[in-house]
Amino acid sequence: MLLINLFCVALIALIVWWFWLYKPKATTHQATNAIVVKDGVYSPARITVPANTATQLTFLRQDKAGCSASLLFPDLDISEELPLDKSVVISLPALAKGEYPFHCQMQMYKGVLLVE
Repeated sequence: MLLINLFCVALIALIVWWFWLYKPKATTHQATNAIVVKDGVYSPARITVPANTATQLTFLRQDKAGCSASLLFPDLDISEELPLDKSVVISLPALAKGEYPFHCQMQMYKGVLLVE
């Protein structure tokens, strides 16, 4: 019984770490790279772009899940549909420094745009 309880506590700790505490490393997005939507995540999930410069981000959806079909930047009032296996270019205006989260419609897929 003790072994089962320890396993359950470890599983709960893993779930908390994965969904709330884990932060992937920030990467600098380049125009030639696509942000891939696959296996329940955006890869990379943290994108760094320069401040006060218009930017284009390319998203490539390879995940068949229905939730991955939409992309929202709520702070920027941007909503786009991502067709399966087709690149979609999102044009962003010049942004002030800060963090701009993006996610799918149900917030199961999450990422952040770091403007520095």
